[in-house]
Amino acid sequence: MLEGMGCTIVEAESGDIAVKMWESEDLDLVLMDCQMPVMDGLEATRMIRSLETDDRHTVIVALTASALVTDAEACRDAGMDDFLAKPIRTNDLVNCFRKWIS
Repeated sequence: MLEGMGCTIVEAESGDIAVKMWESEDLDLVLMDCQMPVMDGLEATRMIRSLETDDRHTVIVALTASALVTDAEACRDAGMDDFLAKPIRTNDLVNCFRKWIS
């Protein structure tokens, strides 16, 4: 789906790698899986938010199979900007990108 939308993709296999990639890359948006090994997406988001500066905010969108209201709240509490429940529909992904990327 992402490649079909013309996105350039970099992948992280775990939350700690996602944080390291965020530190070294200029990313327009992060799709953060909540269930990752080593460091989950919630903790990775908290870490990224703690490292951000006034002139750098990266949009982080949660991806999770857990679609309860409490799950969405936990993601927002961790600092995520938006929430997409799996399975992700193309239309939902496109709308999310339109909302966050100019």
